[in-house]
Amino acid sequence: MKDIQNEKDYRNIPLNKVGVSDVRYPIILKNKENGVQHTIGKVNMFVNLPKDFRGTHMSRFIEIINSHAHRMNLQNVREILEDMKQKLKASEAHMEMYFPYSIEKSAPVTGIKSQMVIDCAFISSLDKDMKFDFILVARIPVQTLCPCSKAISEYGAHNQRAIVEISVRSKKRIWIETLVEIAEKAASSPVYPLLKRKDEKFVTESAYENPKFVEDVARDIAIALREIPNMEWYQIGVTSEESIHNHNAYSCIEWSVEN
Repeated sequence: MKDIQNEKDYRNIPLNKVGVSDVRYPIILKNKENGVQHTIGKVNMFVNLPKDFRGTHMSRFIEIINSHAHRMNLQNVREILEDMKQKLKASEAHMEMYFPYSIEKSAPVTGIKSQMVIDCAFISSLDKDMKFDFILVARIPVQTLCPCSKAISEYGAHNQRAIVEISVRSKKRIWIETLVEIAEKAASSPVYPLLKRKDEKFVTESAYENPKFVEDVARDIAIALREIPNMEWYQIGVTSEESIHNHNAYSCIEWSVEN
């Protein structure tokens, strides 16, 4: 049969990324306690396309991911990228995996256990020189209490949920649980999936005694990340979903060992 994708293209325009997106696929992950967690990810797979090729073979992306069906995990991300480069005859390969990750949390007073779901991502690439790049992303919900509101009010202070997004590049593995712990310690308080009244009282009062701007949270996370050995790069974004304003508050910092 005629292979339309391999037709020569005369427009003289290379494409940076072509491939498939939003592929739902099972992923196996190790957690910090040496257990195994099964989750479902949304996977994007791309390669570059030279200027003289009309298109790529989309079915080959699915064939590649199917060949890794029973070992779709962090350990073989590079192997998947190598397969993409080889089978699609590309000089660059990119893969993004977005997935929910569950962490068991205990309520601060009663100790009742429940599951907190963290949105995470693996962003990876393999360039023409076979240089492998891997970024771990975690979005962690926390609580912030406004220092200004506490200072100017006769009683109370506005507080709200905030989202901390941490992206890291490191020479060695960093656990998702570690990023969650760092974000929660930097905030006014963690948030919990399940709280009884004793727990609510504790969380409310703890946050009141630990007011934080989004700027404070970002800086405290940055200090903690720089203490991790082999850290090469990070980006921190903190979004406070304001409870008394018709807007969010936001703070961001990016750092590289080269700077």
